[in-house]
Amino acid sequence: MNNQNLLIYQLPYLCEIMSELDDYLNFEVIEISNQESLDKQMKSISNHLIITKKEIPKIKNYLIIKSEPIKISKLIEKINIQLLKQKFNDQSQILINNYKIDLNSREIFKDEKKLKLTEKEIQTIIYLSNNAKPTSSDELQSKVWGYQKELETHTVETHIYRLRKKFLNFFNDNDFIISEKNGYKIK
Repeated sequence: MNNQNLLIYQLPYLCEIMSELDDYLNFEVIEISNQESLDKQMKSISNHLIITKKEIPKIKNYLIIKSEPIKISKLIEKINIQLLKQKFNDQSQILINNYKIDLNSREIFKDEKKLKLTEKEIQTIIYLSNNAKPTSSDELQSKVWGYQKELETHTVETHIYRLRKKFLNFFNDNDFIISEKNGYKIK
């Protein structure tokens, strides 16, 4: 069974057409007739695209059909493109504790606040979050920066210090990255 869902909102004729083509589609078609049903489906289905005639406030994943008639091949192409964009965006977001990182925009979000990060900051956070035990400065220097372990540098310590300061100043979080005896870790 496919895991992409097409919610057709208040367009019964389109739902009927798409249902007839079901064997040739790479998504499941679900007819939605009212706002209550739409809200219920959106809560129960995570991977969806809504087809509608008009904009729906506070909803992101939708495709508006402005002009009719539309060629069915053109509509299916638009749907597939939108589903691919959604999949790309969904894969570019990583959850770490109470934070969400968007790899595309290089931003981290928490409680409606967003902070711009550098590529190295993101790489550092992801590397630390993938390790359950503390990560040494030498390991970060080697794996994130690509430096030799023997090279004497304070790059990692300086970077971690600045990153922790950003989290403290912006999110008021002094415990996101913690220092332990054996290295650094995401709490």
